[in-house]
Amino acid sequence: MKLNEDARWAFINALDDELLKCGATMSEWCAFIVRDCDYAFVGGANLATVITATAAIETYLRAEYAGGNRIRLVDLIDLAPIQQELRDDIHKLRKYRNTWVHVAAPEDDEEVLQNPEAYEEQLEEWAKLAQRTLRRTIHENQWV
Repeated sequence: MKLNEDARWAFINALDDELLKCGATMSEWCAFIVRDCDYAFVGGANLATVITATAAIETYLRAEYAGGNRIRLVDLIDLAPIQQELRDDIHKLRKYRNTWVHVAAPEDDEEVLQNPEAYEEQLEEWAKLAQRTLRRTIHENQWV
């Protein structure tokens, strides 16, 4: 089911209402990327949402847990002191994002040409999952 713009804003607001119980802080870099991710999602740019949510998650984890060190995202996820379920979901999102940004054979596009609707439906579901995973990440260390 394709969500319209109002339904997409409602989805984001419901996630914040569900997951943000106290206060949370993040770097301005992260806040900027989260905002851009929200605009991509509301605008129906599902692939951009997946990619940008992953970037925001990486930025958040770097600011919170990298200690200024240059660490690959895959290692940063494993090193961060976060719940295992969240870690697993971030890895799933990262791997899905990788299928789009590290395309081994971009000229092999027959499947996407034949059935673009299936890709759009899949991407919308992943965009919603990306928004949820992003919110779980940026709200994982709340304070009262």
